[in-house]
Amino acid sequence: MRIRSALFSVGYAFLTFIISSLVILLFWMLPAKRRFYLYALWCRLVVWWLRITCGVSYEIIGLENIPDKPVIALSNHQSTWETIFLYQLLTPVCPILKKELLSIPFWGWALRLQKPIAIDRSKPREAGKSLLLQGADRLSKGISILVFPEGTRASAGKLGKFSRGGAQLAAATETDILPILHNAGNCWPARQGHKTPGKITVIIGKPMPTAGKHSKELAAEFQNWIEENKSAVGIE
Repeated sequence: MRIRSALFSVGYAFLTFIISSLVILLFWMLPAKRRFYLYALWCRLVVWWLRITCGVSYEIIGLENIPDKPVIALSNHQSTWETIFLYQLLTPVCPILKKELLSIPFWGWALRLQKPIAIDRSKPREAGKSLLLQGADRLSKGISILVFPEGTRASAGKLGKFSRGGAQLAAATETDILPILHNAGNCWPARQGHKTPGKITVIIGKPMPTAGKHSKELAAEFQNWIEENKSAVGIE
């Protein structure tokens, strides 16, 4: 698996360079919505290459629960895999990420052009305001928002502490929450280079209505949904 993981990394870097370069070169020629599908192409190629080189596949439970309107998707965070997979699954979608990622050569430069919601974790109050303002703007343009409430990746089989930022945005804009749970850390562990063959399970719940609800109530509903479904993906 060390050799196969290394082979994946080489292809991953190559795909990132090629697609990022295309994004930078073609960005101004493409309509706004079509740009998302160029980014999504990179995501699909990476997921495909991971299956070919490392034997990592996936199954989705609840695919029919994804609505044809903008939502705020809340997902647990274990790996790089879900940041890639959920982007192509939910596109057009705007991710919430730390601003340092936008400085990564090629990939970060290309992503910056798409105007993700980049926050400064060292300034939580400003980050919260930025999420609300920019999130409302993206939703008004028909773009979903992808939030990882744990903020940082947890170990496989574990959950971190969930913040209420995504729930606050949902309450302020009265946008449905799409709950998502997965076990990607089993195959692509956080902060590790090796990959493990297997099947990643992704559970997508029914959209949670938000009209007239407080962020605390919405955060509790999401937490309860996680508790009800976490055993299905091997999370304690």
